[in-house]
Amino acid sequence: MSERETLEVDVLFVGAGPAGLGGAIRLGQLAKQSGRPVSICLIDKAKEIGMHAVSGALMIPTAIRELFPDPPTPASPAAGGGAEGVGRATPELPPDAGSEGGLRRGEAFLEQGFPVEGPVREDFLYYLTEDDLVPVPVLPPAMENHGNYIVSLGRAVRWLAKRAEEEGVDVFAGFPGVDLLLEDGRVAGVRTGDKGVDKHGKPKANFEPGVDIRAKVTVLCEGPRGTLTRIAVEKFRLDEGRHPQVYSTGVKEIWEMPEGHVPEGRVIHTMGWPLKSEAFGGGFVYSMAGNRIDIGFVVGLDYRDPFTDPHHEFQRFKTHPKIRKILEGGKMVEYGAKTIPGGGWLAMPKLSTAGCLLAGDCASMLDSLRLKGVHLAMKAGMLAAETAFEALERGDFGAEAMAAYERRVEGSFIRKELWKARYFKHGFKHGLVAGMANTAIGMLTGGWSPLADMKIEPGHKRMATIAEYYGRNGAVPQRIKFDEKLTFRKTTDVFNSGTIHDEDSPCHLRVLEPDICVQRCTREYGNPCQHFCPAGVYEWVTSDEKEQGRLVINFANCVHCKTCDIMDPYGIIRWVPPEGGGGPAWQNL
Repeated sequence: MSERETLEVDVLFVGAGPAGLGGAIRLGQLAKQSGRPVSICLIDKAKEIGMHAVSGALMIPTAIRELFPDPPTPASPAAGGGAEGVGRATPELPPDAGSEGGLRRGEAFLEQGFPVEGPVREDFLYYLTEDDLVPVPVLPPAMENHGNYIVSLGRAVRWLAKRAEEEGVDVFAGFPGVDLLLEDGRVAGVRTGDKGVDKHGKPKANFEPGVDIRAKVTVLCEGPRGTLTRIAVEKFRLDEGRHPQVYSTGVKEIWEMPEGHVPEGRVIHTMGWPLKSEAFGGGFVYSMAGNRIDIGFVVGLDYRDPFTDPHHEFQRFKTHPKIRKILEGGKMVEYGAKTIPGGGWLAMPKLSTAGCLLAGDCASMLDSLRLKGVHLAMKAGMLAAETAFEALERGDFGAEAMAAYERRVEGSFIRKELWKARYFKHGFKHGLVAGMANTAIGMLTGGWSPLADMKIEPGHKRMATIAEYYGRNGAVPQRIKFDEKLTFRKTTDVFNSGTIHDEDSPCHLRVLEPDICVQRCTREYGNPCQHFCPAGVYEWVTSDEKEQGRLVINFANCVHCKTCDIMDPYGIIRWVPPEGGGGPAWQNL
């Protein structure tokens, strides 16, 4: 059996999203500017960088402008290369409209090749009924996207990974972090997952033990519900005094459309149908380059109806007459799903401990009011890089040295934006009308809410039993029939996600108390895992009406959204990283 290798680095970033890559690039820049050699490593569980990246996504360009600033020009010597500097003109873009928005002439990051689908040119917000839509007459300021860009996060992170390598960062795909290395009460690095293990947990002929990557500073940028983040939070009690995190699940498809059918820069958001008024969520339709449409639906993971199925609600959304018309003549080519942190500032864990920092979605850095987090994650990664570099210069990696990162976050636009949205989700606990009223109050007062003292609980605890929600003899909801042209079965969508796992490998979805599934969950909740999973991983199988049934886990279908880890009403499902390289193979999500 092979021996476990050890790799020594100065700084390790875990996760190739905007936080990890933004941080790695910034640290590389600082090392070059100072002339100090710094060994930087970034690992990601996907087979190739970008294959596990999925978001809406509308990007506010503040952070990437800082990461790739406009150079000073003779026409504006006072600019000094700062945010207001002007580079080579780009005639199709209007003049700069401010630091938090506004398309600029000669954006440096665009001139260097950062891929965007296009600038947002028109914004629409609709309330849907089953057969019609009502335009919201005045777009809330938080929903305005003038100055923002439509992006494919997968394309964006692939480009950022190349820039990171140019800055001297070692980028390794196919290496999931499965455990933290702990030493003398501090984080000392990460152990990556073993490869070549069969479904019984025994080494195969191609077995390779995971690598111990020892680092002076480890920056966790794993995305929502990160495995290593969970370990760090529990070990160092980083969530003490914080609100519990609340999540949503987003599902989306990419559609190829006939030439001329996709208006440039169009952004549509919807609320209302097909969700019940008690549930949080809504739809989106974004124009992409190359005659493509990005369409998706978000469902809050604090719903009461145990039969709620985010994938099914998305398919229903597409049958709305106005949405159906948008997709007419098109073809679905790609599918994905992910969970979205919604707790914001009040659910943000302590961001540091000795030897370790947290950034991005795993640290609750998403603005639910504005529906954006790419710029917050990237900025957090950059601040983590600055903290790590300072620690390297001083040779101090203790808890107090790492706490400088939290002070940087407090002093940045991350805190400013998240503070305004800190009570956003509170109102939606009482339905759409209460949620919108609470949102309006928050926007008028800079974030204050009359519901500030409301007790917040994890979303899965709000799920009602079948008897509570439907009554003893209540009829359960009927599902639509999928036509495989506009609406699709989960298996069809999973096929279009490119998801592959080695079926002769350990199941990475662990049911901690399987007896509960049969003895309680079937009766109380109707086995909701078969509904909330957007990939058809969980299947309840019975051979006849007399049999209680059994749970079959089709783990090869898993698209790594982690909804099951979050929404199981008993909290007994654990998502752990599968063998490196397994999972979806997204290209344009």
